[in-house]
Amino acid sequence: MGTASEHSHDHRHDHGHGHVPSVIKHERPLWIAFALTAVVLLAEVAGGLLSNSLALLSDAAHMMTDVAALGISLFAVRMSRRPADAQRSYGYARMEAIGALVNGGLLFVVAGYILWEAVQRFRAPQEVATAGMLAVAVLGLVANLVSMRLLAAGAGESLNVKGAYLEVWSDMLGSLGVIAGALLIHFSGWTVVDPVMAVLLGLWVLPRTWSLLRQAAHVLMQGVPAGIDLVDVRDAMQAVAGVATVHDLHVWALGSREPILTAHVLLDERGGDADGVRDAVAAALVARFAISHATLQMEARHCGGGQLHD
Repeated sequence: MGTASEHSHDHRHDHGHGHVPSVIKHERPLWIAFALTAVVLLAEVAGGLLSNSLALLSDAAHMMTDVAALGISLFAVRMSRRPADAQRSYGYARMEAIGALVNGGLLFVVAGYILWEAVQRFRAPQEVATAGMLAVAVLGLVANLVSMRLLAAGAGESLNVKGAYLEVWSDMLGSLGVIAGALLIHFSGWTVVDPVMAVLLGLWVLPRTWSLLRQAAHVLMQGVPAGIDLVDVRDAMQAVAGVATVHDLHVWALGSREPILTAHVLLDERGGDADGVRDAVAAALVARFAISHATLQMEARHCGGGQLHD
């Protein structure tokens, strides 16, 4: 490498010390919403078994995605407070994606079982206790509305809270579906409505679960964060005065937030102040892409070991 590589610099946050995620101030509403949702989940499982309602059990699976989302949000808040150490120099942010991956796998199993059970009930319809089914579904609807109100303020400030808010919002639609199914069965006697609602709710859960799995896997594979185009990042860096080219460019995220960048920056023939160029590149990354965690290796000549990764 050239002598300018001595000017390499790491713009890093001190994990666990000075950097406090905005979601922390919304932790209390998250805890309340988590407790409400967990209670309703247990009530729906018990109510579904007692009333023999597959639709209610299917909505319980849907509710499980809410519990998972809220739990992951709370877990991320707690873990983000733990400082980096000698064994985990980046801290514990990656645990958010690992938790999402585990939850997504479990939800696929639950949704698959409900769809299989629905097929059996199409062949042999069973009686459903609509009163119990309706009561538990109304309880779920009320809990969803309360949780939505608690999370509404934080949804505009934190991606973590926004994800939990959208989960609760979508589950409110599931509760409305179960209520509609219970009323239809009660007044028409069409018990086949129960497995139909179960299938619809199961199909509602599966795409969301698949999306959760894909996002978690993308983070664990160190994929480029959503909303960032690697070619645009390279072009912006190379547009800075004093930069000849950029290679060994990588952008990823430890969790769902805070993109991280590493790159080798080759200075142009004029050389110039490596520190000044580095600061200008870092400023451009913050201004254009909100990337404040960047490790930039400045080079007077190409190190010869890497190519640009688009």
